[in-house]
Amino acid sequence: MTHEILNNIGEEIYSHVLSNGLKIFYIPKPNFSKTFAMLATNFGSADQKFQMQDGAIINTPAGVAHFLEHKMFEDEDGNALQKFAKTGASPNAFTSRNMTAYYFSCTDNFYENLNILTKFVCTPYFTTENVKKEKGIIEQEIKMLDDDPFWNAYTNVYAGMYHEHPIRISIAGSAESIATIEPDLLYTCHKAFYSPKNLVLTVCGNADFSKIIEIAEKNTPKQADDIAKRFYGNRNEFVSKSEITVKMNVSQPLFMIGIKDEPLYKNESASYRQLVGELCCELISGKSSELYSNLYKNGTLNRRFDASYTLHPDAACVLFSGDSKNPKLVCDEIFKEICKISENGISPDEFERVKRMHYGMLIRSLDQPDDLCRMKCESTFYGENFSTISEQYDKIKTDDLLYRFKIWQDKNKITLSQVIPLDSKQEG
Repeated sequence: MTHEILNNIGEEIYSHVLSNGLKIFYIPKPNFSKTFAMLATNFGSADQKFQMQDGAIINTPAGVAHFLEHKMFEDEDGNALQKFAKTGASPNAFTSRNMTAYYFSCTDNFYENLNILTKFVCTPYFTTENVKKEKGIIEQEIKMLDDDPFWNAYTNVYAGMYHEHPIRISIAGSAESIATIEPDLLYTCHKAFYSPKNLVLTVCGNADFSKIIEIAEKNTPKQADDIAKRFYGNRNEFVSKSEITVKMNVSQPLFMIGIKDEPLYKNESASYRQLVGELCCELISGKSSELYSNLYKNGTLNRRFDASYTLHPDAACVLFSGDSKNPKLVCDEIFKEICKISENGISPDEFERVKRMHYGMLIRSLDQPDDLCRMKCESTFYGENFSTISEQYDKIKTDDLLYRFKIWQDKNKITLSQVIPLDSKQEG
């Protein structure tokens, strides 16, 4: 067991690694009434093709990671959600392109709830009947997503940016792709990626760390399978499509603009790259930026506008999203701003202001147990120490940001995904 303190912040983190490889972290929050626990696997919708330790190459249908997330709550002696309901806990799960996470929060019965969580995630139970039943449920979820304008814009921007990478496909898959999923495939995926070596358990709140370790040791396998090797297709520097437009029942257009960045380099720090990308987003179009202010004042943008930077396995991108009567104008103005910053540089005052603002957001997130646990899991999957994150702000230089801007100032790396009203004269 080790004990660390986040430099310059004061937050404590206790950690321990079981003999089977499971990494466990505990972040004390003595003044919080609720305790939050997350058990995550480094397996997301992007991991569609992989190689087992016996050499077998597995090609899975789109949506299998999300389908597996749904089915993991099923247990031989009942459904885990029903067990959580009896204890008064609030459970949930999510699948992203990068990871799958199962979590709960509670005010009482924490150890009983932790026992439920660690047991069902590590004890798969799939039958032909319960898998068939789940297909109907997920089909309905897919139909709901298909009717969601934002989800269409979000999925299409990835489809436009990438040629082969599985992140170009919707996380939930399609009705056709999930129709081929059977119990054997789910067991194979669980064996490939739900090994304790590929899991991280993080607890934030009030608990006894020794009891957390004891429960995790009891419910996880004594022997851990090796993690499967993953494949993401051939890489292409430029986007597949520069523009994707669909018509839906919306009152005004909404958009998602994607800029394709270079994947994480070998031996490059993921947290450092993430920080650089987020600071670049803030400089381009943060709520206090000149670009956002101008576009907001003239009615081109509203307060729903957002910008983010995302790292994926063997991929990275910048996303800008919002509502606008003229998404193409927004796209053009963002590109112009990138070129302007790249050419003119970044003033020391602006650089310092953005860093301080972003650092303040980090401090605020440390009081959100769900965000804190997710960030801890993500950093662990990248093999990094979350305790040193505050030190990154002192190391970052303007040249790091300008390097990213120079990469982004290429129109061949930009995709505009927009959803426009049904009665629009623009071609869909």
